[in-house]
Amino acid sequence: MKKIVVLLSGEGSNLQAVMDACRDGKIPARIAAVFSNRADAYGLKRAAQGSLPAHALNPGDYPHRAAFDQALMERIDEHRPDAVILAGYMRILSPAFVSHYAGRLLNIHPSLLPRYPGLHTHRQVLANGDDEHGTSVHFVTEELDGGPVILQAKVPVFPDDNEAELAARVKTQEHAIYPLAIRWLLQGRLELRDGMARLDGLPLPPAGYAADEA
Repeated sequence: MKKIVVLLSGEGSNLQAVMDACRDGKIPARIAAVFSNRADAYGLKRAAQGSLPAHALNPGDYPHRAAFDQALMERIDEHRPDAVILAGYMRILSPAFVSHYAGRLLNIHPSLLPRYPGLHTHRQVLANGDDEHGTSVHFVTEELDGGPVILQAKVPVFPDDNEAELAARVKTQEHAIYPLAIRWLLQGRLELRDGMARLDGLPLPPAGYAADEA
């Protein structure tokens, strides 16, 4: 069976979605380990409750980002993962890390990329008066939130929305589309080739597959 390693920094709701999908057979793999850069991340508790190996590495124990990422790579590689999944991992990855897992490294970002890379996407959407928002699964490259988009889901933005309400609406879509993209990758249907995301050998458009479908 193929193996996944998950990296997270927070509550781990996307980890839970992946755990559920693995359990239900929607993802043909098992989660080999979960790593966090924060020992207090609730996602580690989710992992432990699911009987998954859960580990915290403290960036403060390393002299610089590259050293931390090297140590993390060594720990990840002990599990020989077929995919490395970022599930709310709030650290910028070093070029060496990204290169090492190129084509196996996925992230989900709470915006309709290329709009709103980085932090505070819900706040920016509300401040700008946008009428739609969403989430994007993408391959990770050295450009922050700039790798080829695989799949997106859109949600409406209502006039009386606050950040928490909008975030919850986006999360619901994240939990639906992330397991699907992971499944494609592990089935060999999805690949990163020539700087493009390809599904079943065909290049995906800039907004990913079925961008207009929630």
